[in-house]
Amino acid sequence: MNRRSFPSTAGLVPALACWLVMAIVAVTTADEPPKKTPKVAAEKKQEPASKVNSGLVKLSKEHDVWIDPKRKWVVVDGVVCLREGQLEMFACPRDTKEHESIVAVNGKARYVHAALLAVGSRVGHPVKFDPKYEAATGTVVDIAVLWRDKKGQKQVMRAQDWVQSIRGKKVLPYPWVFGGSGFWTDQTTGERHYYGDGGDFICVSNFPSAMLDLPVESSQANSSLTFVAKTENIPPEGTKVRLVLMPRIPKKVTPPKETPDKPQKTPAKAKPPAVMAKNSPQLAEVKKLEIAAANTKEKPQPKPQP
Repeated sequence: MNRRSFPSTAGLVPALACWLVMAIVAVTTADEPPKKTPKVAAEKKQEPASKVNSGLVKLSKEHDVWIDPKRKWVVVDGVVCLREGQLEMFACPRDTKEHESIVAVNGKARYVHAALLAVGSRVGHPVKFDPKYEAATGTVVDIAVLWRDKKGQKQVMRAQDWVQSIRGKKVLPYPWVFGGSGFWTDQTTGERHYYGDGGDFICVSNFPSAMLDLPVESSQANSSLTFVAKTENIPPEGTKVRLVLMPRIPKKVTPPKETPDKPQKTPAKAKPPAVMAKNSPQLAEVKKLEIAAANTKEKPQPKPQP
């Protein structure tokens, strides 16, 4: 894929903030006129939605995206679509880039973007290549994966534990940052589209269109992809999973006052943020969540590579 420059996302925050209000209102109304469906005599017994998603606020009836207002988390349901091979994404929206993503989620990236804004995350900027490389910035987002194993027991891991470097075989050592993707306008119809909805949702290769990207340089050239799936940690294809996005919302800190005799020093170049610890208490909290059913019972079919 060629590297391209995308419009700035400076206007994205107010636009999506307004959109988010409409999305939350849509919790009580369908995105489209509801279709009447015949009642099924016998349905497979499932846990009540109130228990599965207790404490969560769903943004849309058509998309499996929730907000946990208390913990400031965003929850997204999906399914494992790939267990081995080279990666450009960790996760993509369903029916987009399953051939190079481990998880396909049941929702569009713009809904997750709006949810991150709602819990207090700040958009930075996507990766830049011209005139020189500049890593993506934004609120750091930790991601945990929750699923049930063959015995029905809940399991939880960091998303990084499903990804490893192609050479050193070490798990992904970086968290993601909220670069924010961007919009493009169809000149024929005038309709605006969100780049992340096309597949660039949670990326492990740098893309100016990524919603969440790595804060370090990671090649997107097919001949030198940096990361592959860590097969032994990933459950079978078709397994329903719940991604829990945990943004690191900074606490308000009063900046120190400058004095004439003690001017502030120019800050040194910041190091990439550290990944969430493998034994983080947050993972134990994630395991307390239940797992909602995915929209489909069969694994998604990967789209053919161009």
